[in-house]
Amino acid sequence: MTDDNENAPKVHYICQTYIEKKSGKAGQASLHIDKQFQYTSASQAQERAERECRSDACAGADAYSVIEDPASGEVGEPTFLVRLGNVPEFDAF
Repeated sequence: MTDDNENAPKVHYICQTYIEKKSGKAGQASLHIDKQFQYTSASQAQERAERECRSDACAGADAYSVIEDPASGEVGEPTFLVRLGNVPEFDAF
């Protein structure tokens, strides 16, 4: 017997934070992913992004969702719930 839920699309809610790192002699800052947290609801991911962004060490935070197709393992483009502080352009994501 097969379970239809195994083939149903899965939604992942992610909070991702960024830090600024200086590189080179000019000391230009660039954004780097710092932490990633996965949650079971959009509100949990958004609340974590808001909390993380208040930290002095955090340059910015995204909360987003992605949909995974379990049959193929493919993950769709992110749908942003909130983008706070200094975050990369979507093309760089």
